[in-house]
Amino acid sequence: MNIFVRCWIYVTIVVVGSLALQSQAATKDNFLARDTQDVIELCQVSPNDPLYKEAIHFCHGYLVGAFHYQKVFYSRPGFSPLVCLPKPNPSATETMIENVSMSRTKIITEYLQWAKNNPDYWKEPTVDTLMKFLIDKFPCKD
Repeated sequence: MNIFVRCWIYVTIVVVGSLALQSQAATKDNFLARDTQDVIELCQVSPNDPLYKEAIHFCHGYLVGAFHYQKVFYSRPGFSPLVCLPKPNPSATETMIENVSMSRTKIITEYLQWAKNNPDYWKEPTVDTLMKFLIDKFPCKD
């Protein structure tokens, strides 16, 4: 098999896999959040999906809740934080709430892209993959 055919097969597999992930409709089973793939599918549901509102709210709530749990757990005496997010500094034209919301959305978007680029992690618990991403992206500097 020549290199052109191999490249064509590889590109086809990547494109089809990517389209399948992006165009998935949310299912009620996705809300069980059994693994990272379930949460990815909820977070990337189409605005035309009948479960769009529920899926997006679940996505943000689940990921933010997982982060906050880890943050509180590792802030206890005897533990060191694993993730150190930068402090938001709102500009003169945005409020703190807008800044936090934009930062949260940006981080969730980056996590989803990271997760899509690491399909070997899709069957792992979302909390594990979220923490892998956050530790890599926002390590604490001691």
